[in-house]
Amino acid sequence: MEYFIKLIKNNDLFKCFSYDELMELFTSNYYKIKKYEKSSIIYLQNEKCENLDFILEGSVTIQKIDSEGNILTINDFMKGDVLGENLLFSSNNNFPMTVTAKSNTTILHIKKELVLKLCQNNERFLINFLQSLSNKTLILSNKIKSLTFKTIRQCIIEFLLYEYYSQGTTEIKLNMSKKDLAEKIGVQRSSFSRELNKMRKDGLIDFNNKYIFIKDIEKFKILNIDM
Repeated sequence: MEYFIKLIKNNDLFKCFSYDELMELFTSNYYKIKKYEKSSIIYLQNEKCENLDFILEGSVTIQKIDSEGNILTINDFMKGDVLGENLLFSSNNNFPMTVTAKSNTTILHIKKELVLKLCQNNERFLINFLQSLSNKTLILSNKIKSLTFKTIRQCIIEFLLYEYYSQGTTEIKLNMSKKDLAEKIGVQRSSFSRELNKMRKDGLIDFNNKYIFIKDIEKFKILNIDM
């Protein structure tokens, strides 16, 4: 636990506590540490949220699967991130989406009782907790906003423009597979591939396994404005 306390101490939620305070707080009846293998389900959709989860090692992905099998990736969370603060004290505290281990992952499950105790006894922790909760709500709101009434092409253009500004080049290096990118947009891989091929045929892009090349960045910007 001493090794994990050092990781916890770096998180915004717990930075208001000293190392000794955290060692004293985390008694065995208030937490458990569990390992999950890659691709294993951590929480099923509609499962109750009863803990605040701190990712000690690995990464997890939050996904929504509809009745037709389409997968929408809402967000990925990495080592040092916290999950569940937006659900823990809700009157309907069921997970609205499935939480899956994206790699071999270790999670510190902090019981609700300890979180409540920390909120009551430490104003700084309460403020940090509310801020973290608000940030999670914002992530979901932005995801819904980015997908509302947009075609697959519009979502691809928006993604590529973001990466263009981020990477500073029209040769967009993909940091995920096309399958993962399709899930992030919320469409099936086959539909995503068809649209990429249509965009290539229309002279907008070219691509290979590792890169997507924007052929006319000014046209891309105009198309994005017209969305």
